[in-house]
Amino acid sequence: MSTPLVWLPFDPTDLGDPPEGLRYEVVDPTREVPASVGEVSFYVPPYRLDTSVASVLPQMTSLEVVQTLTAGVDNVLAHVPAGATLCSGRGIHDASTAELTLTLLLSSLRGVPDFVHAQDRHAWSPQWRPALADRHVLLVGHGAIGRAIEARLLPFEVTVTKVARSARDDVRALADLPSLLPDADVVILIVPLTESTRGLVDADFLDAMKDGALLVNMARGAVVVTDDLVAALHSGRITAAVDVVDPEPLPADSPLWDAPGLLVSPHVGGASSAMWPRAHRLVRDQLHRYAAGEPLWNVLSADR
Repeated sequence: MSTPLVWLPFDPTDLGDPPEGLRYEVVDPTREVPASVGEVSFYVPPYRLDTSVASVLPQMTSLEVVQTLTAGVDNVLAHVPAGATLCSGRGIHDASTAELTLTLLLSSLRGVPDFVHAQDRHAWSPQWRPALADRHVLLVGHGAIGRAIEARLLPFEVTVTKVARSARDDVRALADLPSLLPDADVVILIVPLTESTRGLVDADFLDAMKDGALLVNMARGAVVVTDDLVAALHSGRITAAVDVVDPEPLPADSPLWDAPGLLVSPHVGGASSAMWPRAHRLVRDQLHRYAAGEPLWNVLSADR
């Protein structure tokens, strides 16, 4: 029996103590697909998943495990070969994405973009702005990142209502959104992109939001209907801060760029110094489990 081959997007020494008994190759399929593609047993794709990553998966005829470095797997899910196990990067981006969520939220409420523009003009422009304190926050999505966001929200003296696909304990169901939206000052989206969440935030959703409410999208761009968001922003009823858009990268002629009351960051929720230590720990632990024949974490499909 041949030694299982592992493809990594980084040097295996970054893992500290990778398990022995495995072969390692550092591969970036966006540049080159080595001839060993048919021997790969355990594959960790690059963090930035694009079409080249998806197209290489069907060539991996010996593939057993795909371990993404992303929390969402919508870019690769349909391309994972039958019989392979898909594991998400859940836990890698919790801290970093939660930090950016609060950054965008607070920057939008307190008018930080206006201060930056005023600084560019050498203008002293005081403003009276809403605080986060005493706001009612509707947190749509309560997985690992959602819980990390909630933990950082609570010290700001807010009320948090949590929503997930199905109700549990103190978490409400997505079906309850129409009755919850009118009372929320801030709506944070951190749901996975699925058939049930694609286009979730449409004209009806936005119309149901409270006058003056802030929408923060940290999920996927396609969770929000772009044209409907642009229309809502131009109405002046709501404001928004988004780390994800549809499509990405955002075209230069997109109406989102000039929409009033919008703060945009270029999908950098996980792109911080907090990512790689957590990514290396997760991959290392998964490889040790794989080598020992133990159950893997974050399994989304296990057909083998």
